Amino acid sequence: MSLLANWREVLETVNLSPEREMDRVSRWLIITRAAVFTMTITSGLIGGLLAAALAENPNWLRFALAVIGLTLAHAANNMTNDYFDLEGGVDTNEYARAQYAPHPVLSGMISKRALMTAIVFVNLLDAFIMLYFILQTGWQVLIFALAGLFISVFYVAPPIRLKHIGLGELGVFLVWGPLMIGGTYYVTAEAMPPIGVWLACVPYALIVTTVLIGKHIDKHDADQAKGIHTLPVVIGERVSLWLNMALMVVLYYLVVLTLVITEVVGPWVLLVVLALPRLARVIKIYLAPRPSEPPPGYPVWPLWYVSAAFYHNKLAGGLFVLGLILNLVPFLAL
Repeated sequence: MSLLANWREVLETVNLSPEREMDRVSRWLIITRAAVFTMTITSGLIGGLLAAALAENPNWLRFALAVIGLTLAHAANNMTNDYFDLEGGVDTNEYARAQYAPHPVLSGMISKRALMTAIVFVNLLDAFIMLYFILQTGWQVLIFALAGLFISVFYVAPPIRLKHIGLGELGVFLVWGPLMIGGTYYVTAEAMPPIGVWLACVPYALIVTTVLIGKHIDKHDADQAKGIHTLPVVIGERVSLWLNMALMVVLYYLVVLTLVITEVVGPWVLLVVLALPRLARVIKIYLAPRPSEPPPGYPVWPLWYVSAAFYHNKLAGGLFVLGLILNLVPFLAL
């Protein structure tokens, strides 16, 4: 029970309370930042459920392996970001990354060399899964995998560093939308996604992007001082706040409604409207001044706006997945 409590706390907060004893699983959950894996799992579920709706014989083994592979890729991505941001002098004890949660190396959880070993090991596991997919479905799966790997590595790695030139947000939109959802559809259905699937990638990709924009708003001043030109640094903090609200309030729900009206997806995905009360609380946070100190018990300070965006993402994305599941139930078809 103590271990389960540890894992639950880490998955909810990316931290483990000082009074709790660190176990091996909790340590790796923190190192890989597993608390945000729900976004990757959701993208994979959307791809598989779209394949279930459109393909004649969806392959559920390949679907399960796709979700596992995507989650491993997300873990490798998080560790790669920490490694190269540390190498590039971005991550320090004074920077937000080491304040809202333990930095794998700076906190002493793992050495820099061991972190790189873990990155290589996880990528090798993904390579074996990819080899299986190539043998089962053809070389086209490499389009999704290599594009995702390119964005993942060069998000922070030199010489490109997408995050540093205002393209990190676009990269996240592409990875958690067309690449993850479309790629999972491809291996599950053994066919390239039709236009409807590409369109159905858009809503969830939008609200994943709001999470990253929220994080970059939180780090605006520090990133600006370090010469890191994230989107909020390029367009300004205030404009970024309004952009994130527009993506959550207008585009996400408007795109979902449009997909239903045009019969790209079934009507049950309109269950996302049940997330509107949560969205209202998030918008209230975005419209109010950022507090100067963390509220009591708040676990990821100095991050603020990203937590609100992630809070909305989890429910809105979960309801979208539930709607896709209900669309598959014959007696519930409207």
